[in-house]
Amino acid sequence: MAASPILIWGAGAIGGTLGAYWKRAGLDVVLVDQVAEHVEACRTRGLAITGPVEEFTQVVPALTPAEVRGTFDIIVLAVKAQATEPALAQLKPHLAADGYVLSAQNGLNELTIARAVGEDRTMGCFVNFGADWHGPGEILFGNRAAVVVGEIDGSIRERTRAMHQRLAIFEPNAVLTDNIWGYLWGKLAYGAMLFATALTNDSMSENFADPRRTIVFDQLGREVMAVAKARGVVPIGFNGFDPEVFAPGAPPEGSAASIAALAEFNRHTAKTHSGIWRDLAVRKRKTEVDPQIGVIATLGAEVGVATPAIAKLVDLIHAIEDGEKPMAFSTFQELIDTCAST
Repeated sequence: MAASPILIWGAGAIGGTLGAYWKRAGLDVVLVDQVAEHVEACRTRGLAITGPVEEFTQVVPALTPAEVRGTFDIIVLAVKAQATEPALAQLKPHLAADGYVLSAQNGLNELTIARAVGEDRTMGCFVNFGADWHGPGEILFGNRAAVVVGEIDGSIRERTRAMHQRLAIFEPNAVLTDNIWGYLWGKLAYGAMLFATALTNDSMSENFADPRRTIVFDQLGREVMAVAKARGVVPIGFNGFDPEVFAPGAPPEGSAASIAALAEFNRHTAKTHSGIWRDLAVRKRKTEVDPQIGVIATLGAEVGVATPAIAKLVDLIHAIEDGEKPMAFSTFQELIDTCAST
């Protein structure tokens, strides 16, 4: 019996890019997206991947959620973190009994997925490449970066190795790990910093290079690492981010060097601003701040670790979402003040 196609649920920046590369390489792939115009473009004129990495157009079979039929052995979940639970409710009937869901998202969504479909039917994934959905049938692929896959129980199975081979089609330096949680927590710290960069209209690189803002990135990194340590997680670094220099008690010189490395890394991408900034400034919609960053404060409270900078950052993002504060340095200054007072 032939294997079912890989179903990619969410054909935006991450899912669409993966799907286009996999289909071009000959893999059997079907995209699912709620934007009907995007679905129609992907399956007719094709999904255009643009940007400095590579440019090509690939026709990819695509469906809206209502059009999906049957069951699938592999479902790649690539929706925004806040859409995880609604997406799981839609896709769960289409997951084969011995199949699994791969989370190609930001945050700790593997926890939510495991609760919905079971730990054994959940696989973890970490992605850090830069991409933006620019409209129906068009995605900017801004830069290559870390791609990692691993089982949430730390094992390495035949299915994990097979998925690693698939991801290597897209990213030749893809990593197979027995510590996916370490990568995900490392990305949480970096993700918190990216949320801070979205408080203004400055680029990611400009934010990381501004010495006035170093105190914020340092504090955010240290709060996330403190929570990770208290929960027994060993974070892993990537693309200039070194979690060890943000560990409790680590000297400031190390974190300053890591922040400078992040400025340099982001200086060489066509994706100048984060997806968070794009949600706020361009698409005028809610961000992933609660499930991706707000959860850190909750997890910290469970182990007695205070996260005042995280809490303030969440409040400021909500204030921008609600039109109560501008995307400006004056808003960022409030976060600086909070960090200075702690």
